[in-house]
Amino acid sequence: MLKALGYIALFLVLLVLVTLWRANARDAKAAAEFPPAGQLVGPAGRQVHAEVFGSGPDVILIHGASGSTRDFTFDLVHRLKDRYRVIVLDRPGLGWTDRAGPAFEGVLSTAAESPARQAEMLQGAADALGVQNPIVVGHSYGGAVSLAWALSRPDRTAALVLLGAASQPWPGELTLQYRLLDTRFGSLILVPLIAAFAPAPLVHDSVESIFAPQPVPEGYIDHIGTDLTLRRTTQRANAQQVNSLRPHVEEMSQRYPSLDLPVEILHGTEDTTVPLHIHSEPLAGMLPDGELTRMEGVGHMPHHADPEAVVAAIDRAASRAGLR
Repeated sequence: MLKALGYIALFLVLLVLVTLWRANARDAKAAAEFPPAGQLVGPAGRQVHAEVFGSGPDVILIHGASGSTRDFTFDLVHRLKDRYRVIVLDRPGLGWTDRAGPAFEGVLSTAAESPARQAEMLQGAADALGVQNPIVVGHSYGGAVSLAWALSRPDRTAALVLLGAASQPWPGELTLQYRLLDTRFGSLILVPLIAAFAPAPLVHDSVESIFAPQPVPEGYIDHIGTDLTLRRTTQRANAQQVNSLRPHVEEMSQRYPSLDLPVEILHGTEDTTVPLHIHSEPLAGMLPDGELTRMEGVGHMPHHADPEAVVAAIDRAASRAGLR
């Protein structure tokens, strides 16, 4: 019996060592293959990764859950940089941006930055880059951060463009994966296992499900670097932020009627990740100057499914805000 227990203990020790070795190797590979493409701006000692393109009125792009600047630099940025100064920012804990403070760091921490805290950190970086009166574009979770940005700076935000934005409290629970990863058990055990052993086909299937019913654009997976998302620190930050989002958007929704700036809302009718009828349809009725565009047949990635429609919405927002 004691001998069997010894073998079990040895196996567990070896499993832990192999898991940590593989996770460390995968983290290092991601850092080597997909280093920061822009600059690290350090307001208040916390670095924000920012990529800046072009010149003209300022447009801020804020990505969604599990994302990074690479989601926008794949295509959308290059359609805008000829007439806007486009600033793409990694959200706290994702891409190459730090967490918002020491309280959010560490394996045992389950603290999450609210959309307001994230907006504050990104605003500090934007200020350091000389951004003034920007159009703020947010996708999915980034839409909640964009709304928080405007709520905190209503007189210094020209307009919002929201793409499949999470803006309202939703019924039911998030998936079991999110709920488990946002626990100390998940952080200690599950996150390293996923970082070490998640197979490429499973990761690709996950990306395909986000794009459905549209296909994943050719070259997209290679460009975004899925190993960046699988890093342990990124998994923890993403799970914590998504799992804690609902009470924040519930509180924010009470203040949406105070936003009298132009807001362009684009949402796919086939979006099952952030459903149109739960989020953007109610939001449009709350905003004094909100315009909703229903994108027929489009899923959760409107800026890839129909990038020209998104460019047109940004142009409309600029005109409505008097920037063009």
